[in-house]
Amino acid sequence: MNDPTPTTPSTPPARRLFSRYTAVAFLAGAALVAGVGGLARSEAMSGHHGMMDGTHSAAEVSAHVDHMLKHFYVEVDATDAQKAQIGPLVKQAVNDLMPLHSQLQSARSHAMQALEQPTIDRASLEAARAEHLQLADAASKRIVQLLGDVGDVLTPAQRQALAEHLEHLHGSPHS
Repeated sequence: MNDPTPTTPSTPPARRLFSRYTAVAFLAGAALVAGVGGLARSEAMSGHHGMMDGTHSAAEVSAHVDHMLKHFYVEVDATDAQKAQIGPLVKQAVNDLMPLHSQLQSARSHAMQALEQPTIDRASLEAARAEHLQLADAASKRIVQLLGDVGDVLTPAQRQALAEHLEHLHGSPHS
């Protein structure tokens, strides 16, 4: 995957990686929250983009989350009591993250508008970059909160199953 961040002597390698990984983390986190890693990799790739384009109603998003939660519950062998606790946690996180997604789309639109001008508006591009980082940070914090909340409900063995599934889903096996 090519990094769209220009490589210049003034851009430290860690900064370039941070920008790319922040964007990837935001998108992966949004997908994770939508189903807590409940879909197989191919299903996640096709379903993720469809749900995250902002064209679906709240009912459609809710149905998608319910579908993904069913997969998640099977993956970790959740009990009925755990399902009753986890479902509301995930749905609240999705509700919390959806406005962030809308804000990210708006920031991206502003960046594209600045780029399309006859003279590059570097201040607008920088503002959009800073807003992306702020939104990614807010999303990351909410996702970590969700993972902790869900982790509190799961047994250690279930958390291990979740971690292994997420590693497989995101292509970074540690085994």
